[in-house]
Amino acid sequence: MKLLIINGPNLNMLGIREPDIYGRQAYKDLEKFVLDCCTDAGVECEIFQSNHEGDIVDSIQSAFGKIDGIVINPAAYTHTSVAILDALKAVAIPAVEVHLSDVSQREAFRQVSYAGMACIKTYMGLGFDGYKQAINYLKQYLEGKE
Repeated sequence: MKLLIINGPNLNMLGIREPDIYGRQAYKDLEKFVLDCCTDAGVECEIFQSNHEGDIVDSIQSAFGKIDGIVINPAAYTHTSVAILDALKAVAIPAVEVHLSDVSQREAFRQVSYAGMACIKTYMGLGFDGYKQAINYLKQYLEGKE
């Protein structure tokens, strides 16, 4: 089983950008955490991060026929990108949405998730642990246990 972990814009700035909201750990810490979680779950993974919407769409499209599941934190594109929504729908790969912060408790413009409309589940407000929850849920889902 192979998962694609996609991280959107500004996540490469973790630890620097608004640490009271997003935490003090760096993006490399998130990458290591995700790799460890996938190892523990017994799944392979690829990790992808981009600040560019089209690159994220390309990554989703490239997963078709090669990836079993997607964990996606679209970051700011959550609230703006119909293109990412359409890519997720086009490939029809089971996807789980993750957000480090609890976006439901934030600004009004963050209350709509386009990507989430194509996802089977969303984890928010759990920090890095949201990725672990998403990986484990997706594994169980793909094994038909969820």
